[in-house]
Amino acid sequence: MISPWSTNPKTTENRPYVFRACFLDPFQGPVAANFVTEEFKAKKAAVLYDIASDYPKGLAEFFKSAFEKLHGAGSVVAFETFTTKDSDFSAQLTKIVKSGADVLFLPQYYAEVALIVKQAHEQGWKKPIMGSDSWGSAELMKLCGDDCKGLFFSTHYAAAGAKGATKEFIDKYQAKYGYVPDDVAALTWDAIMLLSQALQNTKGMTGNLDKDRDAVKDQLTQIKDFEGITGKMTFAPGGNPTKCAVIVKISDKGEFEFYKSVCP
Repeated sequence: MISPWSTNPKTTENRPYVFRACFLDPFQGPVAANFVTEEFKAKKAAVLYDIASDYPKGLAEFFKSAFEKLHGAGSVVAFETFTTKDSDFSAQLTKIVKSGADVLFLPQYYAEVALIVKQAHEQGWKKPIMGSDSWGSAELMKLCGDDCKGLFFSTHYAAAGAKGATKEFIDKYQAKYGYVPDDVAALTWDAIMLLSQALQNTKGMTGNLDKDRDAVKDQLTQIKDFEGITGKMTFAPGGNPTKCAVIVKISDKGEFEFYKSVCP
């Protein structure tokens, strides 16, 4: 099994036949914490996340741990939660606005992001809002509009300004489906290409399912410097690639622009 987009560490834990094409949340959380510290000089942070969903809950905790490692215990001055399908965040945002936080970290999916960002601005929040790879859908700007312009999020690749093989992939995808591929599409392509590379590296299948399964697994663990659409990847036993993250800025045109690369 190769997961394109599952960033939870448990996906591959003690599962020698499971791999992923993306980085992990224990890496993404510190990436976001370091970025808001360097970019916005943030010393106090607020976090708002869905406590009923594993992805935002895990990433919120990794961010909090990393930020407090940088700025000391209690520097995450608001750690607010809601539950899936909630649509009114006024109570949590009131606390966040009053907390004195310099930045709001929002590791949520795009539909909730649009609601929260709009409501935060209505509450008078004018400070930076930082997102995560779950923001990286074309649907975000349709729902969020001007409210999300100028914001940043960590993710796997940036479509705007892409070059080489990544640009070629984007152009072909757009020609076929009529819109720019998001990071899920790019990671899915990389997952398929990783499998293809591992199959080629076996030098041929035997027809014995058990032997062939082991051969593909062994070859996946040995892939080095694989040039994917979402960046260069190197694997080791454990199923997780070593690869860089990308910080994206949402431009005034609503495009996801490459801002900087952050590597392990």
